[in-house]
Amino acid sequence: MKYSTKFSDSVHILAFICIYKDQDLSSTAIANSVNTNPSYVRQIMSLLRKGGLLNSVQGHAKPELAKNPDEINLFHIYKAIEGDKPLLHLDTHTNPECFLGCNIQKILDNYYKQIQSVAEDKMKHIFLSDILKNISQVEGADTFKLPDFWSVS
Repeated sequence: MKYSTKFSDSVHILAFICIYKDQDLSSTAIANSVNTNPSYVRQIMSLLRKGGLLNSVQGHAKPELAKNPDEINLFHIYKAIEGDKPLLHLDTHTNPECFLGCNIQKILDNYYKQIQSVAEDKMKHIFLSDILKNISQVEGADTFKLPDFWSVS
């Protein structure tokens, strides 16, 4: 089963822009950290820009947050990237002639909506600044230096 990593990649990209703000912020440098290709990073950055979370000018490798990290929560990021897509998806191809197959979606849909609501509420209370603080604690430093091999200058 294939699932989207756009949300986690978006948080990664925003954290990268905060942590390495005075270094190489090209889509190639960011892509090296995310372990993806630069066009995918540009696609995500475009969604973040449209969502009001990122300021950037095409052709200039100097993206910056549109808001402070303590004003951007995971829900803002999720909505910018996924829109109204739910976290959980129903299998709509079950057998309609089977008692279980024709009823399971209705039952699960109710639970999935409850889960979505709880998850969204939790996301509203986790800020990018919280993630940055945790990264700093794990790394044991308040400043980070981009490894030389990531630079494309």
